Amino acid sequence: MLGAIVGDIVGSPYEYNNLKRKDFEFFSPNGFVTDDSVLTLAVCHALCQQSTNLQKAAEKSLMEIAWRYADKDYGEGFRRWMQQENPTPYNSFGNGAAMRVSPCSIAAKTLHETKAMSYAVTSVTHNHPEGLKGAEAAAVAGFLAKNGLTKKAIEQYINEHYYPMDFSLDNIRPQYQYEVSCQGTVPVALKAFFESVSFEDAIRNAVSIGGDSDTIAAITGGVAGIYYGIEDWIANRAEEYLDPYQRQLLKNFEKLFC
Repeated sequence: MLGAIVGDIVGSPYEYNNLKRKDFEFFSPNGFVTDDSVLTLAVCHALCQQSTNLQKAAEKSLMEIAWRYADKDYGEGFRRWMQQENPTPYNSFGNGAAMRVSPCSIAAKTLHETKAMSYAVTSVTHNHPEGLKGAEAAAVAGFLAKNGLTKKAIEQYINEHYYPMDFSLDNIRPQYQYEVSCQGTVPVALKAFFESVSFEDAIRNAVSIGGDSDTIAAITGGVAGIYYGIEDWIANRAEEYLDPYQRQLLKNFEKLFC
């Protein structure tokens, strides 16, 4: 799940200033922690509760931690959800569903449990079928990576069960535009992983596509970090962007599940 945070930070300066190339300063002075990292850490916190009702734990954790960082650039639907006394899901298929589920890949013991955890932490907000599908695809890719499948095997599984993978980054990069739906970003984010040769290369692939750079890179990083591991210099640098509370949430999750 640290991979998702790295991707978020590295991609953050380029969300509205797309690069369309891979040769950029990996940790820009203008990089920062966005809502993607905050909500990923909220899912970490929910999983750490070891609750028999993960859906309720996720709702509570997402609400409390989102309000703790109320200045973040949450989507309009999520912002309205935050303001409800008794929050209900809002039929969203936004990519916020997929950027926060990487902790489920790590915490789950089986593929079935991965899917159940993904549903529980996603459906409290993003209950549209495409939102649930995007989150599950990202979580499943991470789980399969954790269990030693090759990139080719993971891509085949995604192609058969979730999205067609019959495209390349080079082919779509010139015309790819800003897109916030799961169906418009999750396949692209996963392809950035499938075409990579290292964790850093995966994040560079993700940013180079353009579009919603921080979220695409967060989804890519969530899977790539599990598959490749994360070099110490990258992990240490990313943690410098986190405040003490965020670092504690990360530490608690790693202690319990890593």
